[in-house]
Amino acid sequence: MATTRHAAARREPLSRDQVLRAAVALADQGGIEALSMRKLGQVLGVEAMSLYNHVANKNDLLDGMIDIVFGEIGLPAGDTGWKQAMRQRAISAREVLGRHRWAIGLMESRRSPGPATLRHHDAVLGCLRRAGFSVEMTAHAYSLLDSYIYGFALQEASLPFDTSEETAQVARQIAGQMPAGAYPYLAEIATEHVLRPGYHYGGEFEIGLALILDALERAASRP
Repeated sequence: MATTRHAAARREPLSRDQVLRAAVALADQGGIEALSMRKLGQVLGVEAMSLYNHVANKNDLLDGMIDIVFGEIGLPAGDTGWKQAMRQRAISAREVLGRHRWAIGLMESRRSPGPATLRHHDAVLGCLRRAGFSVEMTAHAYSLLDSYIYGFALQEASLPFDTSEETAQVARQIAGQMPAGAYPYLAEIATEHVLRPGYHYGGEFEIGLALILDALERAASRP
């Protein structure tokens, strides 16, 4: 009855974009496992079957959701050098994946990518090619950067802490369970790095990214 009342009260017809954005919001709240046509219909105030006027099936829904996520990632700026463009793109991608953690494992899985997805890939490839990267080196660089971005986002999403205080608390808890002297290098990293004031795991991202970009620069300059 509630769904019927919502549908009757709707003044504007649904659009595909509304359906996709509602699905993204549902996944953001409860994960991709929480997404179903029934729940999506309830959120939008329509019967689940009417959603198929806008998406062909669940795969089409996921294709559109991933396209929205790609559309939120900043494209490489044309007026900066390639390293700065790749840096900005990587930072933007990590921020977007932090908002849509359900999407991390799905970004490169779609067989029918949408226009925002294709535009994103083409812009990144074009930035590297215009910078003088060979076709082969462009492919290597893109694969390396995406592996790092997605891998870091996945690891960050699975960590049992968020703040610096929580990080220190977990590090102390783990250290307290280790026999004295049994794992000297773990103890060293904890005391000399992780437990230092102001440490936050997210800060590792840009440091690792800089190392990768420097290595790509050296590799691309070789004959």
